[in-house]
Amino acid sequence: MNHTIGLLIESSVAVLLIVTIAYCSMLDRRLRRLRADEKSLQATIAELITATEIAERAIKGLKGVVQDCDQNLSQRLNAAERLSRDITRHIVAAEDVLVRLVRTGATPRAPQADDGYDAKAMLAAAKAFADRTRSRVAGAAA
Repeated sequence: MNHTIGLLIESSVAVLLIVTIAYCSMLDRRLRRLRADEKSLQATIAELITATEIAERAIKGLKGVVQDCDQNLSQRLNAAERLSRDITRHIVAAEDVLVRLVRTGATPRAPQADDGYDAKAMLAAAKAFADRTRSRVAGAAA
């Protein structure tokens, strides 16, 4: 019986060694695939880092363009506001002149019979123009 138990134990150890060798072989194949995948993953990560750097540079460039546009737009808005104030002052001054002309009944020049000049029609047209301009300026300011 001693020999039988010893033979059984050695057979069990041999089977376990064969299973261990098979398992180690399987693990070796998996590790090789994992290392190959690791190399391709490293290449992918390097490409991703490069793409990220390019995107960061593009974003910086876009920020610069936005700042330039904002500055240019601010300058144009300021110029437009100044122009609007100037036009408003000119309109008010023109209205004052028209009101004075109406009060005095004066005409810029004496009408000629052959030129078809009508002072009242001209005054009405000037008032209408002033009203339209005033409404446009008020609409633009709002």
